[in-house]
Amino acid sequence: MKTILAFTALLLVGLLAACAVQSGASAGRESRRTYPVTKTDAEWKATLTPEQYRVLRQKGTEPPFANAFWNDHRHGVYVCAACRQELFSSETKFDSGTGWPSFFQPVRPEAVATEEDATLGMTRTEVVCGRCGGHLGHVFEDGPAPTGLRYCMNSAALNLVESPEKK
Repeated sequence: MKTILAFTALLLVGLLAACAVQSGASAGRESRRTYPVTKTDAEWKATLTPEQYRVLRQKGTEPPFANAFWNDHRHGVYVCAACRQELFSSETKFDSGTGWPSFFQPVRPEAVATEEDATLGMTRTEVVCGRCGGHLGHVFEDGPAPTGLRYCMNSAALNLVESPEKK
């Protein structure tokens, strides 16, 4: 029993360390593009909550199953929390089982941009807001039809503008 508890504690410490490394390692990545909406670091800090700033500007990740939109079923459009650009529709949201809000396509292709993310010893495709360059999450090729894509987003990077359910 003590061995199982020790192993579980060690595993938990490892997971927490990996999360801390992910937030810190990704914070140093700089965008290779310019975007129409630009602000100084001080301006972003003044307009975003600390969690939004950490995710959107420092490329952090929020915990799975402990964020605002992973299990939210309201209808509307998800906009960038930094610049309010429309990003995703609730009509393209699906339950990916990952604990983060997931979508199979953006509202328009130019609403988002992608960049290579080579942190954590792997290569992933980072998704950023096409207007302000804010970090939204990552896109993977294991989503549902019709696109086969899973845009795995951070709730802290999004705001929901609710609309009535379509009939």
